[in-house]
Amino acid sequence: MIEEGQPAPDFTLMDQQGQPVTLSTLKGSPIVLYFYPKDDTPGCTTEACAFRDADADYQAAGAKVLGVSPDDVKSHGKFAAKFSLNFPLLADTETRVCQLYGVWKEKSMYGRTYMGVERTTILIDREGIVRKVFPKVKVPGHSDAVLEAIKAM
Repeated sequence: MIEEGQPAPDFTLMDQQGQPVTLSTLKGSPIVLYFYPKDDTPGCTTEACAFRDADADYQAAGAKVLGVSPDDVKSHGKFAAKFSLNFPLLADTETRVCQLYGVWKEKSMYGRTYMGVERTTILIDREGIVRKVFPKVKVPGHSDAVLEAIKAM
């Protein structure tokens, strides 16, 4: 897992419109980098909609929100359109960025183990330094907690 105080590892991934997004080009703004398991599933939809609904608050704080999952550009496009998501969803189909940030982990469900994304949010400051890591995110109230952390930076 990435640690607080470290520079955020740079990457470039495609967003839901097939446009490249490079983390280092966003320096100067706080970045909310949230990793989630799968488009259009209950917890992931609730989390994405909470970030969407708090857009005015994130903009007021000067922050940019980026969602990352292993789903592809097409899946992200459908998910963003269906729920009017107003921030980039980045396609990490090879899980390189998930592994780089330490959120690609062994999980288990119904007695079966598999590799997947552990829901995690990384808060990066204006200089590109990781300031807060929210591991094993519980969705209810999470967006509010992230906003409070941005205000405390």
